[in-house]
Amino acid sequence: MLTLIVNPTAGSGYARKVAPQLHTALEECGIDHEMVYTQYPGHATKLALQAAQRSDCEAVLAVGGDGTAYEVACGLMNTGKALGMIPAGTGNDFIKTIGTPAKPLAALAFILDHKPRPVDIGRLNQRMFLNVCGTGFDVTVLDYTQAAKKYARGLLPYLIGLIRAIFHYQPVQVRVSADGHRMEQAVLVCSIANGRFIGGGIPICPAADPGDGWLDLVTVDNVPRRRIPRYLPTLLLGRILRIPASHHLRCKKIVLDAPGMRLNVDGEILSMDHAEFSILPGQLLLYW
Repeated sequence: MLTLIVNPTAGSGYARKVAPQLHTALEECGIDHEMVYTQYPGHATKLALQAAQRSDCEAVLAVGGDGTAYEVACGLMNTGKALGMIPAGTGNDFIKTIGTPAKPLAALAFILDHKPRPVDIGRLNQRMFLNVCGTGFDVTVLDYTQAAKKYARGLLPYLIGLIRAIFHYQPVQVRVSADGHRMEQAVLVCSIANGRFIGGGIPICPAADPGDGWLDLVTVDNVPRRRIPRYLPTLLLGRILRIPASHHLRCKKIVLDAPGMRLNVDGEILSMDHAEFSILPGQLLLYW
C-alpha cells in the first residue's frame, strides 16, 4: 500500500492538478494506494506518521514542494518506512540532488523502479532539515521571491528575487565554528548544506552529497554590492567555489552566532541568534 500525501496549495495549486494523474497511473499499474490531502501547515507530518504506523504501508509519497517533503520526512523518521518525492511545488530543489525526475509522472515511475536507500538528515537545534540552511544574500533573495511565486513557477521567481536582492542586500556579521575552525566576519553567503541546490535550481553547494555523512559549509566573504552581478553567472553555473572570496569545508558540527540572524531553512525563513547544526547519517529511507 502506498500513501500519497498531497499539499493542494503547493505550486500555486499544481499539486492538486497532478494528483488525479498519479491516481490513474497507479490504478493502471494495479498498485494499492490511498491519497490524502493536507489541510494546514504541519498536517503532512501527522498524516505520514499515521500511514507509517499501519502494517500494510510500503512507502509514503510526498506530492508537493520541498516544504511538503520536509513535513513528510519528519513523520517518517525512525519508522523504517520510505519516502518518495513527487515534485509539484515551486522550487523542488532537493530532487535535483537525489536524481528524481522533475515531471510528476516520471518521478512516480522512478520511485516504482527503484529501491529506497538511507539518506542523511541535517539537524538544526531541535528540528531537522533535508536540503540547505543559510543566512546572507539567499535570505534576501527568498524575501523577494515570495511575491513572484504567486504568478510563476520553477526558477523564474527566484531569478526575479535574485535581481531585486542585489539592490537591497545588507551583509551579515556572523561568528562561525565548524569542527574547530573559527571565523568572525561579514559574509555575502553562509550556507550549511546536505543537498546542492536552492532557489529553484541554484547550485549553492555543488559538492554536497546527502549520503556521505558530512555537512558542507560554503561561505563567500562580503563584497561591495556593485560586484555581486559579476558573481551571478559563476553562481548559476555551479562554480561558486571558483569565486576567490569563497570557502568550503566538510564538517560534522557547525555553530553560527549572529544577533537577529534570519536563517533560510529549506525555504522557510526563521529568526534566531544561535544555530547549531549536525548531521544524522542515514536516518531516513528515501527513493533516490
